[in-house]
Amino acid sequence: MKFSEVARRLTGISCPIFGVSWDPGVAKIASARRVLTYLEDRRVLYAPWEVEIPEHCVDSILEMRRFMTNQLGNLDGHDEDIAPHLRAMRAACRSFLSATGGLRDGPMRLQPWMPGTPGWMFNDALGELRAVFGIHIAQLSAKFGIDLEDELAVILPAEVNDAEDGSEDPDWHRFGRN
Repeated sequence: MKFSEVARRLTGISCPIFGVSWDPGVAKIASARRVLTYLEDRRVLYAPWEVEIPEHCVDSILEMRRFMTNQLGNLDGHDEDIAPHLRAMRAACRSFLSATGGLRDGPMRLQPWMPGTPGWMFNDALGELRAVFGIHIAQLSAKFGIDLEDELAVILPAEVNDAEDGSEDPDWHRFGRN
């Protein structure tokens, strides 16, 4: 997905958009590109929930947390264009791990599609993690002018529909509203 399409989805979110009036610098672009390229290969962020294996998800999220920590350590101490996004994504990893108990020895060893509270807790935590990552990935992409692979783009914020009454939505009638 082109970064210009990502920027359109960020309506209402405050972030400088890459362009003539704002030059983020080559080093910052390289750092952001490194993070986004890494995340494009993390299928825990975008694979359908029914194919996820909770233990593999935990391993991947632990790796992502370590990666974010390493990237933060490599940033210039005054680099506040990227650091808040990395910190937020790292915090989302911690939140997922806390919510699921790390899946190691608890009742969460069930598959996510199995009924019951553990499956719901897993899916809820995974959805929250994906939402947080989607917002920060979109901001990094738009801020630094970096295109994203379509697989990762599925977790970006949805496009804003300006029609308040839903009249532009062809399926609006299915929900009992005309």
